[in-house]
Amino acid sequence: MASSVSTRIEKTDTAFLNAALNLAARGLGSVAPNPAVGCILVNDGRVVGRGWTQPGGRPHAETEALRQAGSQAQGACAYVTLEPCAHHGRTPPCADALIEAGISRCVVALQDPDERVQGQGIARLRAAGVEVSLGLCADAASETNEGFLRRVTEGRPLVTLKIASTLDGRIATHSGESQWITGPKARVRGHLMRASHDAIMVGSGTALTDNPRLDVRLPGLTERSPLRIVIDRRLRLPLQHDLVVRAKEQPTLLVTKTDSNAARLQGYRDAGVEVLETSDGKDEAISLAAVLQSLGRRGITRLLVESGGTLAGSLFAADLVDRIAWFRSGGVIGGDGMPAVSGFGLDRLKEMPKFSLRSSIALAEDRLEVFHRRNFQSLGST
Repeated sequence: MASSVSTRIEKTDTAFLNAALNLAARGLGSVAPNPAVGCILVNDGRVVGRGWTQPGGRPHAETEALRQAGSQAQGACAYVTLEPCAHHGRTPPCADALIEAGISRCVVALQDPDERVQGQGIARLRAAGVEVSLGLCADAASETNEGFLRRVTEGRPLVTLKIASTLDGRIATHSGESQWITGPKARVRGHLMRASHDAIMVGSGTALTDNPRLDVRLPGLTERSPLRIVIDRRLRLPLQHDLVVRAKEQPTLLVTKTDSNAARLQGYRDAGVEVLETSDGKDEAISLAAVLQSLGRRGITRLLVESGGTLAGSLFAADLVDRIAWFRSGGVIGGDGMPAVSGFGLDRLKEMPKFSLRSSIALAEDRLEVFHRRNFQSLGST
């Protein structure tokens, strides 16, 4: 009998935590440097409050759920996708707010690795007599907040490489024609992906060839356009390019090598473009690892890369690709077309970056396959 009761409770907890994770996902792309958290308050089997991290990172999910629940939070169970914070920032600690509201139980999917928290929120709850369960749905919670977790533990954002190619992995014909390999539904999904990321990166070649705006052009989501980043070692980006002209409307970061032409750089800055100069000392190449560390320091948690083959190959060579969103059309271009990923010096199959297929959906005549790298482990604890 006890076993069946325990199983029933776990199923109920799992259902509410999954619902909280769905709420958390609403914040992706708009809450950095904070994590995207979801919270559901349940009293006598009824949901009395729901919340998720609001744009800019405040208010927190717990605060939103408590505001909605009001006095019904007394004796409730809180389902939270990440450990409630225990430090004072622009708002008081969420752990304290839950305690003051009188919750009796808290089910937490994942412990927060931020050194300002790291179990302190859970400890406060337990010290106040709140029953705390930790670790249920930890893998799913890690996946939702992988960008935040990587920034905290590795100092860099999650990197998702977006590719739109033919069946044979070509992104353009031998003459360079690439628009459009995939259809309208795939392009709409691509804009939704942009809205869930903090920044979007291209190389100068893609910027020159495709003249991308790198914004979100979907009704109701235009304000979710991310920071635009261009890797441009030789300063090839024209001052008349949309990425420069609209830099004061949509923030743009140009990354180039150190000791670049000062007058040219000033032209970008006068147009509102932020400039980052960096180099790894090898043939004046740009260190992508250093660039990602810089983005991590400025609070970027999720980076979408919409590059050509050269930048994609460089990211694979540096082992910096965490996810791949591969849009495939039903067409074939052939071996003289431009490859989705340029060569990066792989000699042995055992050195090949490996990814696991996580989802596959049809988008009219196209298909989107999402892959995650195999070496990311959940940071949850039990």
